[in-house]
Amino acid sequence: MANIKDIAAKCGLSVSTVSKALNSYSDVSNSTKQRVLKVAEEFGYFPNSLARALKTNRTYNLGVLFTDEANSGLTQDYFAAVLNGFKEEAESRSYDITFINHNMNVGSHPMSYLEHCKYRNVDGVCIACVNFLQPEVLELINGSLPVVTIDHIFNNRTSINSNNVAGMRDLVTYIYQMGHRKIAYVHGKKSAVTEQRVTSFCRALMELGVEVPPEYLVLSAYRDTQTTRDCVRKLLELPNRPTCIVMPDDYAALGGIEAIEAAGLKIPEDVSIAGYDGIALSQVIKPQLTTLQQDTDSMGREAARRLIAQIENPLTTIVESVTLTGTLIRGQSVAEI
Repeated sequence: MANIKDIAAKCGLSVSTVSKALNSYSDVSNSTKQRVLKVAEEFGYFPNSLARALKTNRTYNLGVLFTDEANSGLTQDYFAAVLNGFKEEAESRSYDITFINHNMNVGSHPMSYLEHCKYRNVDGVCIACVNFLQPEVLELINGSLPVVTIDHIFNNRTSINSNNVAGMRDLVTYIYQMGHRKIAYVHGKKSAVTEQRVTSFCRALMELGVEVPPEYLVLSAYRDTQTTRDCVRKLLELPNRPTCIVMPDDYAALGGIEAIEAAGLKIPEDVSIAGYDGIALSQVIKPQLTTLQQDTDSMGREAARRLIAQIENPLTTIVESVTLTGTLIRGQSVAEI
């Protein structure tokens, strides 16, 4: 069985350099790392994770805290795409991922999120799609463990954010340019993301000189097709019904489509619609959905990079708010009038 000395001899490097390369130290060049990893693979060598943890004082394990209100888990298209980017970036840097929850028990005592992080001995945690004001989430935020948040800003933590303000403005401006002046918005429940989108929706229309009647702003929930269907049905029953309806997200838009079809109306001939997120589903339904595609892969990868930077270089990393801009997909669901 080959050992680290064999790899060092084959590469013509010192044992310490090979050890650093295998453990992804930042002071070893990528070319050297790749050469060492190639030789290690040829020898069938795999570093022992426990020995590596004892040597580096790190477990190379990142926690992911994710609980969405619809309990859709990894079938949640938007976050699944973010997580895939996070996972690929973390694995490329030799880190594993552990999901954090509070369903774990020690005896009869349910663990808090922080307790579960300590139990799993993670080096840091990425937090997304939770109620960020929950006491046990705030316990994590205010603790000593490295943390990166997605789509929520704390002044003491690095966050990765989709540019919801610019995204909604671009979507509304396009709908306006297609001739629509009666534009409604079925939005998600209260959160930092929702507040940004609703404010941007209203501000964009105000700047364009378009009035938003109170009945045109309707509360639903993200990924909730049934509630969105009911909301759209009520909008269609208004005496002055909107010509275009923006949905909470692409998945919830399926409920809106059902309501429009049940009313005997066609999209976009009778009523136009738009979604948000740009998930794969939005581009295969007919008509193709007009939507704002978020850069989920970059968000996940950037979250992993920033979290690992905190772990590996704590004295040289600063708290930052990183904002990534999405792309408007014009689709076919908004008619020109």
